[in-house]
Amino acid sequence: MMNLFEQLVGYLSFSFVQYAFIAGILIALCSSLLGVTLVLKRFSVIGDGLSHVAFGALAIATVLRMENSMLLVMPVTIICAVLLLCAGQSAKVKGDAAIAMLSVSALAIGYLIQNKFSASANVSGDVCSTLFGSTLILTLSKTDVWVCVGMSILVVLIFVLCYHKIFAVTFDETFASSAGLHASAYNVLIAIITAVIIVLAMNLVGSLLTSALIVFPALSAMRLFRSFKGVIVCAAVISVVCAVTGLIIAILASTPVGATVVIVDLTVFLLCALCGKIAHS
Repeated sequence: MMNLFEQLVGYLSFSFVQYAFIAGILIALCSSLLGVTLVLKRFSVIGDGLSHVAFGALAIATVLRMENSMLLVMPVTIICAVLLLCAGQSAKVKGDAAIAMLSVSALAIGYLIQNKFSASANVSGDVCSTLFGSTLILTLSKTDVWVCVGMSILVVLIFVLCYHKIFAVTFDETFASSAGLHASAYNVLIAIITAVIIVLAMNLVGSLLTSALIVFPALSAMRLFRSFKGVIVCAAVISVVCAVTGLIIAILASTPVGATVVIVDLTVFLLCALCGKIAHS
């Protein structure tokens, strides 16, 4: 045990490991805040769709050799988030069908582009890393971390300042609109925040696992608390603890970071479900 602790302390002396923990904690915190809203609004599956869109945009940015892929990935993901969350009611293809179509199409286009036009000698390795986040979080630069810090602060501030409005839109959008609240505007805001979090979360767990980072902490907290505020706070704590634990295990055991974090989230969910069942039995 002492050897593992000394080994961890040794790893923490490296800047790239410090960057990974900073980004991981911030991404987990932001994901948990919005995750509760998305789960309650039955939009949790949106994470999969948007993460695949982000993967497709990232593939295009990679082939174009863009120095900062965020300049393409973020706007494309935000536009798709707004279309899915806000224009879905008037669209001919609605709900899960629209998300599934967009998700599969973006994933196929992204892989095809990387396979045919990428200059990398290890296309399969690059795709696997992007999809499952096996090494992305451990290769962040200082600029990436500062972007993550700035985006995370913005997301938290928006959520805190608009807490009551988001609460109203989450539980009863029709009543919120009749009470004079511009529900559509807040739906757009939720869509933009969701897109930002999805793009950031790709660095931690990869494209295919981002929805787990959003959904699991929210579902775990709902097994223990009934109030909206209680669920929000509990989800934030669970998400951050799981992210840190997953990163520590991945570093010490040399396991894929994304998969490890998600498995820790799953384990905590099962424990919370058990505790909730015992408490309410």
